[in-house]
Amino acid sequence: MLTLLIYFIFTVLQLVCSAHAQLSSFDAREATIDTVQDDLFKGLATCRGVVSSFLSRIESLNDRINAVITLNPHCLSEADVQDNALAAGNTTGSLFCIPILLKDNYDTDNMDTTGGSLALSGSQPSVDAPVVRALKRAGAIVLGKANLHELALEGLSISSAGGQTINPYDFSRTPGGSSGGSGAAVAASFSVFATGTDTVNSLRSPASANSLFSVRPTRGLITRTGVIPISFTQDALGPITRTVKDAAIALTVMTSIGFDASDNTTSLVPVNLRGVNYAAFLSTGSLKGVRLGVLNGFFNRTASNETNPVNAAIDTLIAELEAASVTVVPVNDPLYNATAILQSHDIQRFEFRECMDAYLSRPCLRGSYPKTFADLYNSSKFLVIPAQYEYITTALSSSPSNDTYSIVQQRIHNLTLSLHQTFSTNNLDALIYPQQRNLVVKLGSPSQSGRNGILAAVTGSPVVTVPAGFSGRTKEAPVGVPIGMEILGEKWSEEKLLKIAYQIEMLIKMRRPPKFAEKWVETKAYEQVPLVRPNTRNGLAQYPFGVLE
Repeated sequence: MLTLLIYFIFTVLQLVCSAHAQLSSFDAREATIDTVQDDLFKGLATCRGVVSSFLSRIESLNDRINAVITLNPHCLSEADVQDNALAAGNTTGSLFCIPILLKDNYDTDNMDTTGGSLALSGSQPSVDAPVVRALKRAGAIVLGKANLHELALEGLSISSAGGQTINPYDFSRTPGGSSGGSGAAVAASFSVFATGTDTVNSLRSPASANSLFSVRPTRGLITRTGVIPISFTQDALGPITRTVKDAAIALTVMTSIGFDASDNTTSLVPVNLRGVNYAAFLSTGSLKGVRLGVLNGFFNRTASNETNPVNAAIDTLIAELEAASVTVVPVNDPLYNATAILQSHDIQRFEFRECMDAYLSRPCLRGSYPKTFADLYNSSKFLVIPAQYEYITTALSSSPSNDTYSIVQQRIHNLTLSLHQTFSTNNLDALIYPQQRNLVVKLGSPSQSGRNGILAAVTGSPVVTVPAGFSGRTKEAPVGVPIGMEILGEKWSEEKLLKIAYQIEMLIKMRRPPKFAEKWVETKAYEQVPLVRPNTRNGLAQYPFGVLE
């Protein structure tokens, strides 16, 4: 009897030690979809261990960069369900046990969706956004919500509900935005990837500022239902990742919804492009013979400490592309001036109020929250940076019925035709240019100046953003400040753009993690998901709270 008892205790201790080893051995730093699943399928990690590893990093490091607004209280139990499926050999889904973060403007049925606004802190959707359902259906585990610039309206990534997110490469700088929490979190290995939205720059800016990849898809490729809107014309959804392959896998899942009657732009997708696996033939491309147009009007050649590193990085990359047998075609048409396009073609202020009123009036929203756009800005529970006071006050009284609206839409139509002509005349595969003409701005800046995202935003064109280089190393930026490049294609050319991006990734291998994120964080054995509270007072002094003038 004593022998049996000793054997039982020894067996239990072995199981406990084995479980602890699996829990603590998984390394979340720079983890990809492939590395997570490789460890799972080889029995080197459990799904709970993988999720716990990311939670431990968030709990330990989020105070420094303020990227995460809230954690999903059910993510550990969801991991246990997947461990049971793994034990049963049922591991279907391309995102099986992949921990992700959602920008906090994606509806979720078990967490508030605030858009970073205190006014919406009681807004609880009763259903997930279709894209969230698709990600979960593919096996992704939602760890929580990432901070953003309030209501995704600018690129500083500060909000009344989430405070100021900090760039993990340089604590004196912003992380880009509006999906800045998503970008900073992925750069710091708080998740395998994160989702974002993009009305002008908001997927591409944080990818550029955090040495990451992103995809802004062709308008209509991914339904926007269940995501806090700004502009019917310009809004887009997409992933932010550390590798092109992860971006392709995530895009495949996010596009799998297909037609959505609640977002009629999804009817525009050609039949032959429905259900595409963007990762299937990713490595079959080649740079040899690829023709890339360089938009010279999207550079700032005025010498300064903020512009020189960007120009040097992009010029160096272009030289490397030419050495790899890429044909580089200068495009000097004065039409391509990002500042001028932003001033004359940006249409979001005419659509914002009606889009928000429609979102807030949906029966699937529960809780206490403003029921109209006007109510939100009458609540005093919001943050608008001074540079956007005029934008918001104009949006409060604007709509598509304004006479100017049709004029701007005609300008967009003409620009779209001109862009197609540029591709055709020069026989181009894509256009390239820096995402931002200067380094990502410092904390407390008036706005996120110098960005080039408007061309794709108004024409509905697809863009893949890739890491292009870094500024010089400094005390504030020990590995340098990241610099990104946009690769813009004609509509529905995502597969081609991803192949080009993959070849560039393999050629230059530019992605580097931030120094502070290299830290090893011991994985905790959680009984329940920890509470993470953002620092909502780290920067609000520069931007008055509840003010529109």
